[in-house]
Amino acid sequence: MKKICSKIAKGVLLGSMALVICFPVYLLFIGSFTGTAELTENLMPVLAEVKGMAKFSLFPQYPTLRNYLELLFDRPDFYVVFFNSMKIVFLTLAGQFLAGVPAAWAFAGFRFPGKNLLFTLYIILMMLPFQVTMLSNYLVLNHMGLIDTSWSIILPGIFSTFPVFLIYRAFSGIPKGLLEAARIDGAGEWQLFIKIGLPLGSTGILSAFVLGFLEYFSLIEQPLAFLKDKSLWPLSLYLPEIGLADSGYAFAASVVALIPAIFVFLLGQDYLEKGIVASAMKE
Repeated sequence: MKKICSKIAKGVLLGSMALVICFPVYLLFIGSFTGTAELTENLMPVLAEVKGMAKFSLFPQYPTLRNYLELLFDRPDFYVVFFNSMKIVFLTLAGQFLAGVPAAWAFAGFRFPGKNLLFTLYIILMMLPFQVTMLSNYLVLNHMGLIDTSWSIILPGIFSTFPVFLIYRAFSGIPKGLLEAARIDGAGEWQLFIKIGLPLGSTGILSAFVLGFLEYFSLIEQPLAFLKDKSLWPLSLYLPEIGLADSGYAFAASVVALIPAIFVFLLGQDYLEKGIVASAMKE
């Protein structure tokens, strides 16, 4: 009886916590089907600095699809910023695959002078917040003439140290005996990387890409610091610029912006969990 009561109490507690966490997303979803007049009345004390208390209905009084129709057919600027976000994400991840994956393989599979020192430097850089490196990044990117271009966001992301660390942990879990046996059979280093490293390290690679997608799809500080031209802004900067008069459209755009992130997370959830577990294991 005590075990049953304990399970019920845990279920109620965890369910309540899940409801609290998901409640803002529910309000976002409901707001996307709420008319602009109703949203204006409810949110004016917050967005227009009018005296009073903001309120929000659990269900709209007059549900409407107008916000989604406006988003899909009347707002070409949304497609521009959505494309900007996807361009930043996919080019960054492609660059990480070309630069970060071989770097992780080199750390995991080769011995060279200064390896431990260099890897320690990677970890230190991974722990530094963007605010610490913002000025140096700006000076380098400005000298290269990349400020106010999408490459000012993409290029630093390509050489990010976090995916190297995560993928390195996956490569380190490959049995050394398997690699030595392959070398004895005549396999070259490139063949080891392609035929053994990539398949067996795919968990770490995919988990790094899932985390990278979620991170670079929602970047705020880097685009705000390096992009002056609003036509280059990603979704993460575009949505906060929408005012009270377009609040319904803002809710609908936010819901649509959630779809790619949720889809990628659900698709790569298993790989993400395995990659995090692998990265937490000691050598």
